[in-house]
Amino acid sequence: MTNDEGSERPRKIVHVDMDAFYASVEQRDNPELRGLPVAVGYPAARGVVAAASYEARRFGVHSAMPSVTAKRKCPDLVFVRPRFDVYKAVSLQIRAIFAEYTPMIEPLSLDEAYLDVTENLKGMEIATEIAAEIRAKIKQVTGLNASAGISYNKFLAKMASDLNKPNGQAVITPKNGPAFVEQLPIKKFHGVGPATAEKMHRLGIETGADLKEKSFEFLVEHFGKSGPYFYGIARGIDNREIKPNRVRKSVGAEDTFSEDIHAFEPAREGLQPLMEKVWGYCEANEIGAKTVTLKVKYADFTQITRSKTVAAPLQTISNLEEVVGLLLAPIFPPRKGIRLLGVSLSSLERQTSGVAPQLRLAL
Repeated sequence: MTNDEGSERPRKIVHVDMDAFYASVEQRDNPELRGLPVAVGYPAARGVVAAASYEARRFGVHSAMPSVTAKRKCPDLVFVRPRFDVYKAVSLQIRAIFAEYTPMIEPLSLDEAYLDVTENLKGMEIATEIAAEIRAKIKQVTGLNASAGISYNKFLAKMASDLNKPNGQAVITPKNGPAFVEQLPIKKFHGVGPATAEKMHRLGIETGADLKEKSFEFLVEHFGKSGPYFYGIARGIDNREIKPNRVRKSVGAEDTFSEDIHAFEPAREGLQPLMEKVWGYCEANEIGAKTVTLKVKYADFTQITRSKTVAAPLQTISNLEEVVGLLLAPIFPPRKGIRLLGVSLSSLERQTSGVAPQLRLAL
C-alpha cells in the first residue's frame, strides 16, 4: 500500500455524499413537496430537524436545529415525518452500485461512504470518471443526486465532496493537496467540531497554515490522541485505510453546547441528533448494539457516565431513545449546568438479517 508522501502511485479515494438525502427522498416520492422548503422531523416544541432540503437551507435551516427555531427562520417550512425504512432501502440500492466498482466500501451513515478505487472491478484508471459514473447510476436507479470528492486520502476526499455541492464533484490532487489545506479555515476541517475549533482559535490556529506551524509535540499536548491526526492533515497526509465490513468496538457522538443546560427537555433535544448519528452509522453498517452509554460533562468540567446493557441488540431508534431517556432522567435537576452531552453504543455485533428493520423516530 502506498502512502501520501511522494509515493509513485497514490491511492484513489472517492467520498460519495447524497445531497439532502432524507429530504430529497421525500421530495422524490411526493411531487407536491418539490421546490418547497422541507424539513424531515416533527414540528413539536421539542422536535429537531433530521434533514433539510436545499430550499429550506437558503433560510438557514439545517439538521440538528430545534424545530421551533427552524420554523421561525422559515415560516413556510413543511415538516415531513421521517421514514427510516425507506431511507435504509434506498441506501442499500446505492451500496449495490458501489459494489459494482469496488469491494472497498466504508459506509459512514445511510447517505455517505468512502470508496477505494485504486484497484477497481471495472479496470478504470481515472477516479474522476468512476465517481461521475457512480453518480449517474445513482441518479438513474434512485432518481436522487449525489456529490463526490476524489483525492489521495480520506480527509481530502471528504473535503472535496463539499466543494461543488449539490450534484457535483471535485478532485484534490497530490500536487494541490497541501496548498488546499493551508488556505482552509480550521472550522471547515472534517473532524474539527465547534468546541475544538474554539480551542484552536484560542491557540491562534485559524487556518491549515496556522495548524501546520505547530509542532507534533504541541498538538499532542493540547489535543491528546487527536494530535497526530491534526499534524498529518495539516500537511495533506492521512494514511487511514478504507475499512470495509468493520465492526468497531464502539460508536459515539457528543456535542458541546453554547450555553449550559439546566433542564431535561433541552438536554433531550440536544441528544436527538447525536442518537440519529450513531444509529445511522449502525444502520449503514448493519451493526446491532446492546450497550448504551450517556456521557455528561458539567460546567466545571467534571463528568459522569451512565450505561445500560439490554439482552438483545436494539431494534429501532425508538428503543435507543427510550434507553437514553431512562439514563438521562435521574440526573435532573443537575448539580451544575451541563456543557456537553454524548451518547455511545457498544457491545456491537454484525446483524445477519437481510430484512431492513422498520424504524420510527420519536421526537
